[in-house]
Amino acid sequence: MTTGDAAGRTIQPPAIVGVEVRTTARAVGSVLRLDDTELTIERVETIALRVPLKKRYSGSAYSMVNRCTIVTRLYTRGGVVGEVYTGDTDAEQDVIVRIIHEELAPALIGRSAMDPEGCALAMQPATYDILRDRGLALQAIACLDAAIWDTFGKAVGLPLFRLWGASRAALPIIIIGGYYGLDARDLAAQMARYVEMGVAGCKFKIGGASPAEDAARVRVARAAVGDDFVLMVDANQGYTRDQAVEFARRAADLNIRWFEEPCRWYNDRRWMRDVRYATGIPVTAGQSEFTVAGVRDLIVDGAIDVCNFDSSWSGGPTVWRRVAGLAAAFGVEMGHHEEPQVAAHLLASIPHGTYVECFDPDRDPIFWGLFANRPAIRDGAYALPDGPGFGIELDGDFIARYTVGSRGTER
Repeated sequence: MTTGDAAGRTIQPPAIVGVEVRTTARAVGSVLRLDDTELTIERVETIALRVPLKKRYSGSAYSMVNRCTIVTRLYTRGGVVGEVYTGDTDAEQDVIVRIIHEELAPALIGRSAMDPEGCALAMQPATYDILRDRGLALQAIACLDAAIWDTFGKAVGLPLFRLWGASRAALPIIIIGGYYGLDARDLAAQMARYVEMGVAGCKFKIGGASPAEDAARVRVARAAVGDDFVLMVDANQGYTRDQAVEFARRAADLNIRWFEEPCRWYNDRRWMRDVRYATGIPVTAGQSEFTVAGVRDLIVDGAIDVCNFDSSWSGGPTVWRRVAGLAAAFGVEMGHHEEPQVAAHLLASIPHGTYVECFDPDRDPIFWGLFANRPAIRDGAYALPDGPGFGIELDGDFIARYTVGSRGTER
């Protein structure tokens, strides 16, 4: 089904792999109207993917051997289909899928995707189980929240970054790298490859060695990339306060854009504030918070300069946008932990967004292999897809190769 916009032009949304995409937008006089009953959710589908990595990747106190995600599809009465992939949880992936189909889908089916806030409230009771990790329910909610917004964007024929505000149509993109296991020569070669890829910078892993050793590793990276390449460091909560301060002082001449999660979790807000005051290097955190209130406390306590709240871990774009508004009120910049296919739209819709993050193809074969129409990276910039919703077209062959489970729920 096609329709016209307010100027009488035809709107023909692009098709996504294996799914027909339609819009319910129609022009009435000079106003574009939606029929909310046409966006009534009738079916929820998930496809769980797991891609084995070529090697183990290790950070400060963690490692991984797979890259995972969940493709979520929403089918509506009028034929608009939302489709997006989110998340990277491995061991608990089955639990997340079960929450989606056994708790969340029954709460959504019969509701309209024209009401994302109402849908978010309808899903909230899944977080009330005190005997289950709330983070798993929030990741499940995030899958559906993102799919609801994708459906909404397709219904009006607009990319979500434009629907949400369209501060800009391209963003600087950085790559996450510097994992442990490379000697100085190989580390320098890796960083040189990142420059050749055309990214604007690198978020470099530290926190798994002594401050002196990590500072030496970052010094190798800076020498390899030159002065114009952006370098952030990410300790993944690997240091004590004193270790974080020591590292920052040893790296003071290396032009570090920000210091991410510098301190251990058990006193992180107070210690991150101390690192900010003692070193002058901007501190980034927020990915380990799952609520607006958690970020509020980080900001009010003076712990962060940049908030990298992760929508895929915390209830989806609906919650992330609330956090972005809170951050703006305090002059805190916004990032987004990973998830470039979703993060780019969120960050481009606000004036205080910073960098889109990605991994190299070996570390994240999903971004580079599943995202069939992934925009090219040029001169450090990532141009947003201009299709409606998230504008994502998925590679059907990639899905078929790495599917570990699929499930559907309807009336």
